[in-house]
Amino acid sequence: MSPSTRRLLKESTDLQTNPSPYFHAAPVSDTNLFDWHFTLLGPPAPSPYAGGIYHGRITLPPTYPLRPPSFRFLTPSGRFEVNREICLSISGHHEETWQPAWGIRTALIALRSFMDGDAKGQVGGLDVADEVRRRYARESRAWRCDGCEGSKGRENEVVMREWWGVCRERGVVVEGEEDKSEAAAADAGISAGVDAGAGADTSQIPQAEVQPQQPQQQQQLQQQQHTPPATRPPPPVPAAPAAAAATSQDTPWLDRAIIGVIIALVAMILRRLTRDMDMD
Repeated sequence: MSPSTRRLLKESTDLQTNPSPYFHAAPVSDTNLFDWHFTLLGPPAPSPYAGGIYHGRITLPPTYPLRPPSFRFLTPSGRFEVNREICLSISGHHEETWQPAWGIRTALIALRSFMDGDAKGQVGGLDVADEVRRRYARESRAWRCDGCEGSKGRENEVVMREWWGVCRERGVVVEGEEDKSEAAAADAGISAGVDAGAGADTSQIPQAEVQPQQPQQQQQLQQQQHTPPATRPPPPVPAAPAAAAATSQDTPWLDRAIIGVIIALVAMILRRLTRDMDMD
């Protein structure tokens, strides 16, 4: 058994033994450990992907984990192009930043956080309006992967609900992720088969929670504008100490100069006396 195969078997077992309520990942078949599919829960509100459930593919090189895997989304999300390799620091596009200690679990956690980032012209990235991304999030829950043995052609929502049951059996606290997903779906108009299109009411989007803070900020700014600045007396200028310091620094040099002149005069007098004595 090659080191790569042994590593992938270990990761597959770990993901089943210690499941995460945010994603499900497994090889497409028992005979091919280098091709995985994943089902990923979108980031929480107020993200435009909240309530979305996305399906994708992971392709691992034969030298894994020495070289990074590549990722692609199969479910439309408005963040990444469909069925195109994504350029991320954890993908094959940036092998210089990949760490062999990382694994599929680490990569999926990072991928979920990267969804809320800006595309900024990256390979495989999309920059569309949030309303388009919310529409994709609504439609993603009913998306199916017909070629995936793990999902067996079931909807993404069904796959995640069954996976949450596995998490509970393993003693993993789901922490209300199922309820959060349903609440986000209801806010987006998914519940009861409602299709919230262009005329959907966006007043329930959690982004509106930051609006009550704006009047307080305006009041604080107004108070700052009307409050006269406190007058403070100017600090005294320490002129005398500076002059004293300058004088103390100049005095040793003057003393040395005077002493030098005296020594020179004494030497001249001695030379003159010596010459007079020699002449006598």
